[in-house]
Amino acid sequence: MAIRRAEKEQIVQSVAERMRRSKSIVLADYRGLTVAEDTELRARLRQAGIDYSVVKNTLTTRAAEQAEIEGLEPFLTGPTAIAFSYDDPVAPAKILHEFSREHKALELKGGYVEGKVVDAKEIEALAKLPSREGLLSMLLSVLQAPMRNLAYVLSQVAEKQGGEAAPAAE
Repeated sequence: MAIRRAEKEQIVQSVAERMRRSKSIVLADYRGLTVAEDTELRARLRQAGIDYSVVKNTLTTRAAEQAEIEGLEPFLTGPTAIAFSYDDPVAPAKILHEFSREHKALELKGGYVEGKVVDAKEIEALAKLPSREGLLSMLLSVLQAPMRNLAYVLSQVAEKQGGEAAPAAE
C-alpha cells in the first residue's frame, strides 16, 4: 500500500522535528534481526528514553534537509533504523553498540552527535566512553585527591611528632 503525499509530508515533518530536538541520532542497518530481537532492542531503547523508528531513506533525507543536517546521505542506503536521543547523546550509541555485539545482524552505520556527522567507528568510540555518572565520579575523585593527600601528610606529621595534637593558640 503506497503512502499518500500528505502522509509522507507529515512523516518528514515529524522526523525533522525529532532531528532538531535530538542531541544525537544513530543510524543502523537492522536487516537480519528477528522480530523477537527487534522487540528486545526497542524495549531497551524505550527504557533509556530513546525514540527508535524505521523511516524510508528518501523521507529521512528530506527530513535532514528540513532540519539543516548535512552529510547523512552516505549512511542512508539499505534498510535504516534511526535512534533519536533527546537527553543523553551517548545512550543510543551505547545501547546499539552493545546490542550489535550480542546480535551480529545489527550493523551501525553512522549518525549525528551534537552538531557533527560521525561514522560507525566514531559511534563505537562514543559507545565505549564511560557514562555521564562515571565521568562525574572520576571528576569528583580527581577533585578530592588533593584534600585526601593533605590529610594523609598531616596525619603522618602528627604521627611522627609522637601522636600529640598541636597546642591550641591562647
